[in-house]
Amino acid sequence: MHKVNQEETSKKGAAPAKKKKPVFTASPDQKVWSYSLLTDFDVSLFVSGKHFRLYEKMGAHTFAVNGVEGTYFAVWAPNAQNVSVMGDFNAWGKSEYNLYRRLDSSGIWEGFIPGVLKGAVYKYYLIGFDGLPREKGDPFASRWEHPPQTASIVWDTNYKWADKSWINKRPKVTALDQPMSVYELHLGSWQRDPAEPKRVLSYNEIAASLVPYILEMGFTHVEFMPVMEYPYFPSWGYQITGYYAASSRHGAPQDLMFLIEALHKNNIGVILDWVPSHFPGDAHGLYEFDGTHLYEHADMRKGFHPDWKSYIFNYDRNEVRSFLISNAVFWLDKFHVDGLRVDAVASMLYYDFSRKAEEAATNEYGGRENLGAIQFLKDMNEVVYKDFKGIHTIAEESSTHPGVTHPVAEGGLGFGMKWMMGWMNDTLKYFKNDPINRQYHHHQLTFSITYAFSEKFMLPFSHDEVVHGKSSMIYKMPGDEWQKFANLRVLYTYMFTQP
Repeated sequence: MHKVNQEETSKKGAAPAKKKKPVFTASPDQKVWSYSLLTDFDVSLFVSGKHFRLYEKMGAHTFAVNGVEGTYFAVWAPNAQNVSVMGDFNAWGKSEYNLYRRLDSSGIWEGFIPGVLKGAVYKYYLIGFDGLPREKGDPFASRWEHPPQTASIVWDTNYKWADKSWINKRPKVTALDQPMSVYELHLGSWQRDPAEPKRVLSYNEIAASLVPYILEMGFTHVEFMPVMEYPYFPSWGYQITGYYAASSRHGAPQDLMFLIEALHKNNIGVILDWVPSHFPGDAHGLYEFDGTHLYEHADMRKGFHPDWKSYIFNYDRNEVRSFLISNAVFWLDKFHVDGLRVDAVASMLYYDFSRKAEEAATNEYGGRENLGAIQFLKDMNEVVYKDFKGIHTIAEESSTHPGVTHPVAEGGLGFGMKWMMGWMNDTLKYFKNDPINRQYHHHQLTFSITYAFSEKFMLPFSHDEVVHGKSSMIYKMPGDEWQKFANLRVLYTYMFTQP
């Protein structure tokens, strides 16, 4: 592990952090001072699943207490026997900086460590409920080490934004009655430097080439596949360990902000893929965080995804809902993104998703619906649409669950849009046929119109259609090279003119 240069800055300078008044302190000769950013009201909201800006209080925050610069740490680990902070500032000693457990029901451990400054590399060292030691990254860390290293980094999300013009006009230009064409990309593989093909580009380098490309192609939005920190590069970001951190593969958080700002300055909206459906079992991540199934459900029929070999959030737990909804708010607030495309919604809604009926759990009424997940999605959509004007939440939802884009007040989930997966599958099947045979398959074009207006649909051709040997769009088309291109032009024309 290494220490990040504390003088490292983004292309746009970060604003200085505001200093906070101390709540209470311990003797200055103590390694960890007793200190808290959390009020009783914060704790009450957190444990009731109603704290939606936890990132302002949890994690690592640098400021001065009684004139002494340092870092305040706060982590949720209710079943841990002890929690300490270890890092490059104490040679990774495991018992020197013990945090204080709050004397309430929150399960939060906290404390202020003098002299630990921005750029310090750290982990939490926990003695779990089972008595076993664990070294965990910070669930609220705003920056992580470059994988395969796994520690968190003391950082901030301060930035001097210059996209006010876009934010002000966003409600009008991104309204549902306005044209919307989205270009999806994975930042790590979209473009490479021919001189260094194995090196991923920085956020600033991507900005220099992506903005003119999007303008030339005429798209209104970009959709970034997950930019949150993830350990395994071939997962494209869908196995997240650092939900509150921009991937360090491309630079600092402020560098991603610069990329988003550059797009906004050119009237291009930014959508992020967001994955509140599952997370990996990496030792430094959320799995068995305090020696118990804390973030994931303890019943593996509800807490483990058999297809992705990953773990499913326990949406029945109030604190987990606070963590996830705060995360949605975080990206809209701190990074000024214009929408969240929520991944794998169907896997959240139903206990029998990718399971045989006899292997699936049921809810308290004997049904297959995950009632906690449904409530979480409703709460999340209500919060973000109330707090941010002109944004969209988009459900990647492949089932026939009713009312995905209907208002919560009318019994819906409250999403702004839903991917029209049925249209996508039928359309591709139709266009794969030789034109001479299509007269027998017109139902694949007409069927979708029977439900097209039951939801607010977005028509998707995404990465899912071209990966794992499925071939690129051009090679899905029949005929010789000329015919393939002609068919693909017709396909996209049909897509853009779909009623």
